[in-house]
Amino acid sequence: MRRLVALFVLALVGATLYGLSSSSSGISVNNQSVSANTLQSELSAISQNNTLQCYITALNPTSYAPGAGGYSIKATGAAAWANLRVEGLAISQYVTKSLKYHPSAQQLAVAASSLEGEMTSQVAANSKSCPGTSTQALAAMPSEMRTAEILAQADSLYLVQKIKTTISLTTASMKNFYAQHSSSYDTLCVSVALVLPTSVTAFAQGEASGLSVAALAEQYSQDVSKSKGGAVGCFSPSSTSYTSVRSDVVSLPLDKFATTPNYISNNGQTYALYVAVTKRTPTPFAAAASTVLADLQSLNAASANTLKNDLLGAAAVHVDPAYGRWGLNTTGPNVFAPAKPSTRDVTGSTKLNALSATYK
Repeated sequence: MRRLVALFVLALVGATLYGLSSSSSGISVNNQSVSANTLQSELSAISQNNTLQCYITALNPTSYAPGAGGYSIKATGAAAWANLRVEGLAISQYVTKSLKYHPSAQQLAVAASSLEGEMTSQVAANSKSCPGTSTQALAAMPSEMRTAEILAQADSLYLVQKIKTTISLTTASMKNFYAQHSSSYDTLCVSVALVLPTSVTAFAQGEASGLSVAALAEQYSQDVSKSKGGAVGCFSPSSTSYTSVRSDVVSLPLDKFATTPNYISNNGQTYALYVAVTKRTPTPFAAAASTVLADLQSLNAASANTLKNDLLGAAAVHVDPAYGRWGLNTTGPNVFAPAKPSTRDVTGSTKLNALSATYK
């Protein structure tokens, strides 16, 4: 189902190693399962083909590198792939049984193209440089894996159209959303003050007495922008920093520093960082379109994530312990990487040697 969320926005990390075993039972969701042999084939392909591994990692950033033994993969990769397969099965079951959807050959072709595009966009979003193309990555998948991924993509494409809270990403819908939230896309001129902790009280008293943003920055800031009254520039929706700047100043009145600063460290020194908006200028839709699109994608992704958790929470899921542990984290149901046993639960090497000698 992570692929469902990714359509809108075009666990454990360590040295634990997972050895693939064809005798394990694989995974199952309700009455549908993926055998251990199938998972072994898929994980081997991912770990051994650099192009496929790169594009899969872009879809779900984790380590799919080979493990210590032959035909093995890191536990994080095994768990992450098992999780994607669980989500895919949950999607397919829901759209087949509840929505009576069965993709046609044409819809499957569209899904294959969509999956390639999604992999390509995620590679760019994660600043990765993959050998080969997404088309080659898809072709490198074992046949059963490729069929399953394309089917899950087709089912996801259909399902996102059925979410009632989804906002279509058409130009008309984007313009309508922009019109209702135009102030959220103002070009923002920002000033900052980088204040030593020992001067925070005096800074607050100065602001309370009516000192302007520029005067406060000139008097108390340690930043080079103090010579310009703290001005660091104006940020339009097309700026790469716009989203983070907007989130920092969204609730601030004009020409007032935030009452509560953020504390940052630089070269071993701690500073109180104050931010203020000195000017807001309406931005035409054409200049704000990319940010409007990103905002709609984020809203739609939140809706998809809610649906994903509802589907997974209601499903009967079994994951062979060799592949991971099915559980609940802060973001919803998930497959966790197998945990290493605690050292206190492991017999000391001396006892182990004596025990093995007994059975020789």
